[in-house]
Amino acid sequence: MPGSSTSGAAGTRKVAVVGIALSDCGRVDETTPYALHAQAARRALADSGLGREVVDGFASAGLGTLAPAEVAEYLGLRPTWVDSTSVGGSTWEVMAAHAADAIAAGHANAVLLVYGSTARADIKAGRRTSNLSFGARGPLQFEVPYGHTLISKYAMAARRHMHEYGTTLEQLASVAVQARANAAHNPDAMFRDPITVDDVLSGPVIADPFTKLHCCIRSDGGAAVLLAAEDYVRDCRTAPVWVLGTGEHVSHTTMSEWPDFTVSPAAVSGRLAFERAGVRPDEVDVAEIYDAFTYMTLVTLEDLGFCAKGEGGSFVEKGRLTLTGDLPVNTDGGGLSAQHPGMRGLFLLVEAVRQLRGDADERQVRRPGGRLPQLAVASGTGGWFCSSGTVVLGRG
Repeated sequence: MPGSSTSGAAGTRKVAVVGIALSDCGRVDETTPYALHAQAARRALADSGLGREVVDGFASAGLGTLAPAEVAEYLGLRPTWVDSTSVGGSTWEVMAAHAADAIAAGHANAVLLVYGSTARADIKAGRRTSNLSFGARGPLQFEVPYGHTLISKYAMAARRHMHEYGTTLEQLASVAVQARANAAHNPDAMFRDPITVDDVLSGPVIADPFTKLHCCIRSDGGAAVLLAAEDYVRDCRTAPVWVLGTGEHVSHTTMSEWPDFTVSPAAVSGRLAFERAGVRPDEVDVAEIYDAFTYMTLVTLEDLGFCAKGEGGSFVEKGRLTLTGDLPVNTDGGGLSAQHPGMRGLFLLVEAVRQLRGDADERQVRRPGGRLPQLAVASGTGGWFCSSGTVVLGRG
């Protein structure tokens, strides 16, 4: 197996993903986010075949005043290693990197990553409202008074890419069309009916140039991933998926400090992950990429090295991202069609592992000759391209 199991810290043990699961997802009105955490955690442990007593590490973010202490208490866990890193959608790839390092170094044996959110149900029930910003203190005080929303920041970045490289609205729309085509094969996806480029372009404008279908959906749901030292693999009920290399990077918080709107932090986290894994982007079989907006998919593909800078538009418009394409991307339908309950990065890891294990059912990717995928990458993005975490995974 190429590469190492960690992001570069000293360690001797290989690290595998041995359990994955989603909670109930989509429209889940009669539950709490704590319950979704518990449901996903139980299912991931059951998937692994290991008992909860082996879990000595726990990572969670986004819920409770003292995350992850509150969630661990709810789950009845008493971990001796914890992580509450919160960097938006990239949180879970960054946490997976930290967990892999801790396990490799012997600071933990089995680390459970868990997320759950009732974002959609809370809006419908009036328990929360949409927000214009994440706060008005610190550096953000210089942007918030002008109504500079998260969506508008992504929209500005997309417009800059269009200006610099001639990327078209039709090319961005094709990302949404291909995500929906993949979702058609996922019975758990919220939206499965086919859409066309014209459907995307003719929708209501949310933030120029994004129409509604350029933007992720809002759903409920949770996910869990269990990582463990190689010593535990023989006791698991599923084939291991090895953590080969990881990378993380924080870029900026204020737009004025972002050197180039056409380069995301995945340009750094991806390079580090591939170098540490000892593999090249052109060896990857499937890619799970955070897709809160269509532009996010396009620019991340460039920055991970799947195509040259500025060529993302021509790369995505040729149908390469579908299950039978050259590089299947967001094989479950992604945040644009499957589910997006908030910080979706953990769902990327779950889907990547499913594809490598060969248990993705109707949406299972097969490479030339009918072989199962051997290498996958999961790359999460946080904030408005503020942070990135990338994990390269290999089939056992």
